[in-house]
Formats: sequence, C-alpha cells, structure tokens
Amino acid sequence: MLTRRHIRVKVLQSVYAYNQRPDPNIDIQEKFLLHSIDQMQDLYLLLIQLLLAMQDQAESFLSRSQKKHLATAIEKNPSRTFVDNKLLKIIADNTTFSDVIEKKKLNYWQLDNEYAVLLFNELRQLDWYETYLTLNETTFKEDKDFVLRVYKEVIAPNEKIYEYLEDKRLTWIDDFPIVNTAIVKMLSKLSENNASALLVPNLYKNSEDREYALQLFRKVILNDTKLNVQIEGKTPNWDQERIADLDLIILKMGIAEFLYFPSIPVRATINEYLEVSKEYSTPKSSIFVNGILDKIVKEFEENGKLNKIGRGLQ
Repeated sequence: MLTRRHIRVKVLQSVYAYNQRPDPNIDIQEKFLLHSIDQMQDLYLLLIQLLLAMQDQAESFLSRSQKKHLATAIEKNPSRTFVDNKLLKIIADNTTFSDVIEKKKLNYWQLDNEYAVLLFNELRQLDWYETYLTLNETTFKEDKDFVLRVYKEVIAPNEKIYEYLEDKRLTWIDDFPIVNTAIVKMLSKLSENNASALLVPNLYKNSEDREYALQLFRKVILNDTKLNVQIEGKTPNWDQERIADLDLIILKMGIAEFLYFPSIPVRATINEYLEVSKEYSTPKSSIFVNGILDKIVKEFEENGKLNKIGRGLQ
C-alpha cells in the first residue's frame, strides 16, 4: 500500500519535526516516523469500515420507517438493495478484517456515529441512490459500482470527515489522498477469493521499504554538516538562511540518496523530489530543487562521487 514517494514524505516531515525541536532526539523521532507510517493502515481500515457504518444507518432507517404509525406502502416494504449489497457483505463477513478492527480498537464510528448518519443523509438526497434502490435484483458488478460511487462521491470529498480525521490524528491529512486511492483500487478488485489479502494489506511492499525509511531518515540527520557543504555555493542568489526549510530538507534528502543509496537511479530520485516539492513546498520550489540537484549530480559525476549499481546506473 505504501509507495516510496509517501515514505519520502514521511521522512521529510520527520526531519522537519526533528529540526524544530529544542532538544531533538533521533531515537524518539525515528519511533514517531515508524508510528506515523503504521497509522496509515488504521486510516485505511477506518474508511472501509465507514461504508459498513453507512449501511448500518440504512438498516436503522428502514426499521424506523416500518414502525411508523401511518407508514406508507413503500415504507412498510422498503427496498433492501443497499442493506443487502453483496460487496459490503463480503467486507462485513470477513473475519480477518473484523479481527484487526477489534484488535486495534477502531470503534470510531460507534463512538461518533453522527458522521455515518451525516453521510447516509447526504446519500439519500442523491438521484442515483434512489435509482439504485429501485433495482430488485442486483448483480455483483452493480453492487460494486454503487459502493465505488459512494466512496468516491460521498465519503472521500466530505469536508466534515476530513476535519474529523484531522482532529483525530494530524498525520492522517497527508495520508488521506494515498489511502483514498488505495481503497478505490481495492474495492475495484475485491471478491470473496481475495478479501482477506486486500482488506488488510501489508503496509510495506517488502522489508526493504521499511529499512529504506529508517536509513533515509538517519542518513539525512547524521550527515547534516556534510550535506550542507554540498549545497553551499550551488545557490549563488540564495544564502542557506533564505532557502525555505522544506526546500533545504528536500535537497538534503536528494543528495543523501545520491551518496548513500546506490540502487536508486539518479533520475528517479530527482523526479520524486520534484513531485514532493510541488505538493509540499512553495510554487517555485520544484524549479529551484531541480536546478540544484542537477548541478550537484553533474559535479558528483565529474568527481567520481556517484556510486550507483545495477538499476541505479539508469
């Protein structure tokens, strides 16, 4: 689920936080780095669970409607299309998913069920929801397409949910886009046969990614003086004091990858940090970062400092 770019963003945030502390401690900050990465899975699970919480609200709504003193014929025999959605049943019945929810104590939507109520009420106002309810017999594909639409058009863009998550854990705000993308991909592929693997995916692709996060963080922190020297003189119009803090960290991370990560291609490093700078720094940062990193690469090549191997040569 976790991409190398998001690992870079997490390291960027951790280096920035480390630099801002009056008494920085590398071990404490490293633990926070890993903790903030682990929390991504919590967010992923919570947002999937929110679909089930909305379905629960739909069932409660049906029950209340049927109990009305002057219930209409439709209210006495309401559509159960959403309540019986086949894709959501796979999620609800999966013990791997429910066990990890219980183990992590992710009972947010039980404690704060007003958010599920809010989303369900929003869903009820939509024409395509009413159209879906008119279907007496749905195919698995129809149910899947409906759930995907609910997630993409009701849950993901909802400002109240965004604010709620921000209040719960600040690190989730940067995780939100990548987790949304991962959930949409998962829902598109979900079936009974692959439910356990897709609903509770591994956070890292492999052990190398976790080690990469730790090593990148430590290389930047422990080689700060050396990395500063590499930047000096490459910014004739900018003193280091005038370079934005995030830009300076991004440059140091890029140089650290040039020097200490021989298997990562130079162009991959530059392209990744250009994208990170576009999203997390100033509007002109990507041009600045690109120019400096290109200049440093040429100097390293001339001085034989680049030690790239395998695909790192590309």
